[in-house]
Order: sequence, then structure tokens, then C-alpha cells
Amino acid sequence: QVQLGESGGGLVQPGGSLRLSCKASGFFFSINALGWYRQAPGKQRELVAIVNFNGSRLDYADSVKGRFTISRDNAKNTVNLQMNNLKPGDAAVYYCKLEARLRASQSVPSHYWGQGTQVTVSS
Repeated sequence: QVQLGESGGGLVQPGGSLRLSCKASGFFFSINALGWYRQAPGKQRELVAIVNFNGSRLDYADSVKGRFTISRDNAKNTVNLQMNNLKPGDAAVYYCKLEARLRASQSVPSHYWGQGTQVTVSS
């Protein structure tokens, strides 16, 4: 069973910072990628940032480039999202997403979602 443990959400004033962390645990052969998505009320879930664990892919939403930084710790199966200069438009539920292979013979990775953590940006 694969589990994703998310932490770090909360309330911050505009211009402030938060750091989200996501740790993948359980039984899987390898991690392809870990990333963060977000969903605001009435909007579709969107990619915030994602990183491949072999370093071949690093994507950010245009709206967060220059303000957010995603980093990975392969040994701990963890990805962190440092969010600086937060804006009211960044407020949403942030979800961790894991792309992993459960066995060596699995060519297409399975996808898993965390429970979500609320980020509120308000004065």
C-alpha cells in the first residue's frame, strides 16, 4: 500500500512564505516523480510543480515561476515545495502526487494522490 504524508499548509499574509513537504511510503519499486498540484474553489486542479527523481524533468506552472521552488530528497522519498511571495491567488488545497512503479516489470507508473493541505493567503 502506498501512502503520501503531506505537511506544511496554513494561513499566511500576502508576501509571506510557506514550505510544503510530501513523503511517500509503502511498497513500491521506484518513484518516477513527485509533485504538487492545487485546486481552488470552483476551479480545476492544476499543476504547481513536479520533479522527476532522476532529475530529467522539472516543471513549474507559469504563475509560480520565480516564487516557488521544488526540491527532492531521493533517499527519503520526499519532495518539498518552498513557496515565497505568496499571493491571494495562490490560496487553494495543495495535493501531493506520486508517480511510481510498484514492480520492475511495470512500464507505466501508477499515480497516487495525497489528502491535500490547505493554503490560505489573507491579510
